[in-house]
Amino acid sequence: MAAVALLWELAPPRLLERVATAYAMTFLHREVTDHWITHTPTDRPAAERLVALAKGWITWQAREIVTESRERCGARALFPVNGLAEYPANADGAITAEGDNLAIWCKAAADMIFGHTLAPEPLPATGRESLTDPAFLRRGITAAERHWHAGARSDLRSGEADDALGRWNNASASALNLAEAYIIGQAAEAFATAITRTTAAGTRAALTDLYVLFLLDQVDSRSGLLLAEGALTRDHVRALPRTRHLLITRLAPHLPALTDAFSVPQDHLSSLSMLTAP
Repeated sequence: MAAVALLWELAPPRLLERVATAYAMTFLHREVTDHWITHTPTDRPAAERLVALAKGWITWQAREIVTESRERCGARALFPVNGLAEYPANADGAITAEGDNLAIWCKAAADMIFGHTLAPEPLPATGRESLTDPAFLRRGITAAERHWHAGARSDLRSGEADDALGRWNNASASALNLAEAYIIGQAAEAFATAITRTTAAGTRAALTDLYVLFLLDQVDSRSGLLLAEGALTRDHVRALPRTRHLLITRLAPHLPALTDAFSVPQDHLSSLSMLTAP
């Protein structure tokens, strides 16, 4: 019983974080698809780069989500009859299909070093900002993007002029971090846009909290960099765990509704013995 209780305590935070990411992935996919459908020949390079970055980020996140989901279901999820065991391999296939993620990200990141506008410098944090303010958290992602972009440009210039591969190797780490920060920012923008299209007050409030959780996780994972860049204060960093806990507590009752909204066919769910067996 103690093990079951511990699993229950661990599951809502970990699953809610994955649900928040899944929503961001879904909204990003929709926005990128619409952009690709409507792009013009003049902006095709930028559209191709956006597709490459979205494909890489979405499929990498998918692998993390299916792995977490499998683990939260215990040993039963290892049985093929329950439908989860094959998902990690499917995600790996998507990561490699149509170009290995790292390869297409390297190309996109290299293009971004001088082919993408440097993000504006965010205002320094004063300490009075709220960690549940989406605009403030979004500025943190912008600060990370700007840091890695400037670093990639500097790293590329510091290499030997006649050694193109060496210069890229010198700049690649910063460039890939730039690509990641940029596409996470695009996912955040897509999430925010989806919220503006939501008219039901209760749904809008839950989605806003889920959006804040997504942003908070991204800021938390970069808190050291953002503190150094002045985008967070020490009090902000100290408050991150408590803020995250309060947000998850507020969201936990909505977890069934948030997952039901993915509209997984009931026929499929009913075919899984793990969900139907007494």
